[in-house]
Amino acid sequence: MNIDRCVCYDQSFESLKAIAKREQLDTVEALQSHCEFGKKCRLCHPYLKCMLKTGQTQFHSIIQV
Repeated sequence: MNIDRCVCYDQSFESLKAIAKREQLDTVEALQSHCEFGKKCRLCHPYLKCMLKTGQTQFHSIIQV
């Protein structure tokens, strides 16, 4: 299993990481103010929180909330 994007908006974590880095954003909410993702099912939120903390953009297991 490879989890690497917000499926609802087809936004890769890699592209979201680049936006977060460029704009110096460190929360999912701040990142959402700059682009569309994670507003429907919100299943990507735990992965994005981890991405913002660690820089990881690909996940191979399910993150429990």
